[in-house]
Amino acid sequence: MCIALRWNHPEMLNRVDSPARAAAATLLLALLCLSSSYSSHAAGADAMPGPSSNLLTVDQSGKGDHRKIQDAIDAILANNSAGIVIRIKPGVYREKIVVNKPRITLTGTRANATVITWNESCVTADSPTVSVLASDFVAKRLTFQNTFGDSAAAVAVRVAGDRAAFYGCSFLSFQDTLLDDAGRHYYRGCYVEGGTDFICGNGQALFEKCHLHSTSRIGGAFTAQQRSSESENTGYSFVGCKLTGVGVATSILGRPWGPYSRVVFALSYMSDAVSPQGWDDWGHSNNQRTAFYGQYRCYGEGSRTDRRVAWSRNLSQTEAAPFITKVWVGGQRWLM
Repeated sequence: MCIALRWNHPEMLNRVDSPARAAAATLLLALLCLSSSYSSHAAGADAMPGPSSNLLTVDQSGKGDHRKIQDAIDAILANNSAGIVIRIKPGVYREKIVVNKPRITLTGTRANATVITWNESCVTADSPTVSVLASDFVAKRLTFQNTFGDSAAAVAVRVAGDRAAFYGCSFLSFQDTLLDDAGRHYYRGCYVEGGTDFICGNGQALFEKCHLHSTSRIGGAFTAQQRSSESENTGYSFVGCKLTGVGVATSILGRPWGPYSRVVFALSYMSDAVSPQGWDDWGHSNNQRTAFYGQYRCYGEGSRTDRRVAWSRNLSQTEAAPFITKVWVGGQRWLM
């Protein structure tokens, strides 16, 4: 680049005779072409890729690459080795989504402006509004919703791929809203709403600075983690989160879907919507010996531990340490 600019300077060209000037012009042209080629390559390394490469746009108005989110996912090669970003323009997208290819990012502008919604009870594994089955998935600033209601389980999102991360997203339903099913997952700055077991499954998940809101007026449960054996490295950790609800003492922190269910709340605010007992054994006293339910330095009216079930744990700093950083999900190796 610097050489080309020097040869292009008028004073340099005026100092040579005609044959030399012709040779200089030829060299100048070659250098400019080389410089242009290098600049284009360098810019391509850092610039946002176009629709033909790593960026697809979904716009219901027809101004993007696709009108539907699933169409954009289907357009990606099955053996895609590069990360693909699908930018979703604001709107309400009434469609069922299956992410079955790795390294896909779905991104909106604001969670309340870009909504993916469906209306179906949990009948089969295909029932959720969105199913994330592939690895290395990221979602940003989106709302995932299932509007079926409170008469049966209705999953907004099922996460069954490894290394999935959600930033600034909302999850809305009533029962089994977020099925954190399998794999390692990370949620930051998200909002999760429901009434019964609305975060459930056997994933290994870290929730940081998330807001959990119970819409149950009686008998609600924030979590139902499904760990079935001591050898499974799964469980849910909530760090710096906020727990609220529509009533007083209406929801427990969790109950064991699996006998070795594991859930920890740390450094989190708990409103009076949290029931004083905190946890429930789901009608099986044997679960009291195997479930791992802990609390560390939480605050708020619902955080008091003096009326918690005797088999839950008030964790020390040492006991809480494995659960309260990204190391819990191996995130130091794959999170941004």
